[in-house]
Amino acid sequence: MNLQKLPIGEQSFEKLRRANRLYVDKTEYIYQMVQDGSFYFLSRPRRFGKSLLLSTIEAYFLGKRELFDGLYIGSVEQEWAVHPIMHLDLNPQTYDSEQKLDIALDMFLSEKEELYGKKEWENDYPSRFMGVIKRAYEKTGQPVVVLIDEYDKPLLQAISNEELQEKFRNTLRGFYSVLKSTSQYTCLVLLTGITKFSKLSIFSDLNNLNDISRDKQYASICGLTDDEVDRDLAGHIHQFAEESGQSYETVREAIRKMYDGYHFVDKSPGLYNPFSLMCALSKKTLGSYWFETGTPTMLVEILKRKNYPLPDLERPIDTTALDNRYGDNDSIVPLLYQSGYLSISRTSSDGQTCWLAFPNTEVRDGFFKFLLPYYASVEENTALEINKFVNDIRQGQAELFLKRLQSFFADFRYDAQTVPEAHFRNVLYILCKLIGLQVDAEYQTSDGRIDLLIRTDKYVYIIECKIDSSARVALEQIHTKEYALPWAVDNRQTILVGLNFSTKSRRPDDYIIEYEDDTQGGTQGGT
Repeated sequence: MNLQKLPIGEQSFEKLRRANRLYVDKTEYIYQMVQDGSFYFLSRPRRFGKSLLLSTIEAYFLGKRELFDGLYIGSVEQEWAVHPIMHLDLNPQTYDSEQKLDIALDMFLSEKEELYGKKEWENDYPSRFMGVIKRAYEKTGQPVVVLIDEYDKPLLQAISNEELQEKFRNTLRGFYSVLKSTSQYTCLVLLTGITKFSKLSIFSDLNNLNDISRDKQYASICGLTDDEVDRDLAGHIHQFAEESGQSYETVREAIRKMYDGYHFVDKSPGLYNPFSLMCALSKKTLGSYWFETGTPTMLVEILKRKNYPLPDLERPIDTTALDNRYGDNDSIVPLLYQSGYLSISRTSSDGQTCWLAFPNTEVRDGFFKFLLPYYASVEENTALEINKFVNDIRQGQAELFLKRLQSFFADFRYDAQTVPEAHFRNVLYILCKLIGLQVDAEYQTSDGRIDLLIRTDKYVYIIECKIDSSARVALEQIHTKEYALPWAVDNRQTILVGLNFSTKSRRPDDYIIEYEDDTQGGTQGGT
């Protein structure tokens, strides 16, 4: 089977096309942007195709018509005018000092000043940037295209260093503000990044900046839809299936569960992370390729610092909160959504409320495996221990499950600001999400909320947790509130678990298990 090579990590449109590598045509969106307006902002997670999008736009405005043969723009564009390009890519650098941002901006401006000149009085970044834009327009007679890739990377990398972040903010505020005052010299301005930052004047000063991050018209401008995968990658999936000895349908569904499911716009087609998908098809192995290219250390630190209840990550929220700029409120949920760790799973009929969830298996498992060492005492073979949890629960061995749970709290050192109750519940939630079974935190019944509900094909576990109380009190609540009533006629066995956490021992110190049909000896207790 003669297939085009896959462009793993390739961010240069020209290089990709000249090497005859696979390109999923997104040029219809680019053409539409040019027709609709001139100032745009696009937020998408890392490794989602933003850099390739900007590279494609650059080639288009440089008039490289031959690169677009067979693509949408190649069939509709007639003029192919050559425009001066200001393409600033902030992605390659690590911004751990003020000097790193200075170097990046100075290199960018110096390169453009060699082409278009520099006035003696232009001695700071805003005046230099304004000068090269104006002179590029005057020298070429064509309006300028400004492309800024990962505009927010310095700010994101300095999230835990407020002093450094403020210095970056002051520098970038003046630099980006130039875009408004030079609008008469530009025909297209596009900034990409992960999130919006408060106190960065670009989003208030540039009041004509069109944020298309959640615009239905541009929902699929980055990432791959199911239709695009079936149209352009079917041959590679067939090859994967043949080499692995599986059917096409089996591999196709496994790929869908592993990598599909990103929704940045209400009721839009699900999207695949292109980097993970291309890696999987190239290596013929399903792996956590996106997650392994960058770990969410900064996000986890914020979750821990705020003692954030992890089950709340998948709670319904006001849809407008998805557009919140970082720093506008204390919620980390918008940042997790914009970073690609959470995705829209459904939206209310009036569009006012949406539910967030982990988009796919790669993100869910990767995120919780990364979280676990921050919250519990784990050994190197954590995956093996998680598998034992799964087996215990699937086989109805509740006591083995609870004894294994105790070991996850052994010798764990809490931070001074840790709230024990929130911490205990978060560890339970992480473990249950890693198990990969049907798990609900604070499941709503007619008479209350079950702390934890786990369902398998044979068992329903109803778990009530207490802090510095007793397992007996927890179990009595299950009976008093009749939490088991909805499963009274279920053909699965119901297992009731009362569990108490001790803040003194910092672990579960008391539990009672009750098997509803009495097949395993009624009630069991343990410490």
